[in-house]
Amino acid sequence: MDKQTAVIIGATGLIGSLLVETLLNDEAFEKVRVLVRRPYAKQHPKLEVGVVDFGNLEDYKNKLGKGDSVFSCIGTTQKKVNGDKEAYRKIDYDIAVNAALLGKEAGFTQYLLVSSLGADEKASGFYLKLKGEIETKIASIGFVGFHIFRPSFLLGNRNETRIGESIMKVVFKGLSSLFFGSMTKYKAIEAQTVATAMATAAKEAFVGKKIYYYDDMK
Repeated sequence: MDKQTAVIIGATGLIGSLLVETLLNDEAFEKVRVLVRRPYAKQHPKLEVGVVDFGNLEDYKNKLGKGDSVFSCIGTTQKKVNGDKEAYRKIDYDIAVNAALLGKEAGFTQYLLVSSLGADEKASGFYLKLKGEIETKIASIGFVGFHIFRPSFLLGNRNETRIGESIMKVVFKGLSSLFFGSMTKYKAIEAQTVATAMATAAKEAFVGKKIYYYDDMK
């Protein structure tokens, strides 16, 4: 495959920030374009930065540009949106789905999505139902390759402190050794492992839809 131009949304999050570094250090990617809401300080010869109003589809389309692979690591939390489910949906669903719609129109052939273990549009809970709806919608758009990454609990150093999450890290690390066979998908996974798996998948020129769990990403 020729060298790729990649676009990343969610580049400032845990997986997204690691993915930026991974792609910048991978010779298979000649250009890495990050779309962000606020100024992005990082500089690199291969890096392009687009500060985007994600609610303005024309601006979104222009900043997305042309390329090969769209990587979506976008995601928020209930705390950040003060429990507002509509605001949550506008970030997680609208930004990811619009990237797919605009990307397909612009000629991108691959879409790589960070979803969640248990994602299911028929789920009763808000979070897993939303993740499932995102997967289903993007699958219908018709990319040559659609890669869905469903990690369980993520390990890694965030730019923000989440006390509850810090406690859960300890719990999940302890429990992970008990998961084997079909249960390995519940193991906690390093965010860098997910980022590396995404970069690797983008280089495989896979056709169709593929879902990645713990063992696949490892």
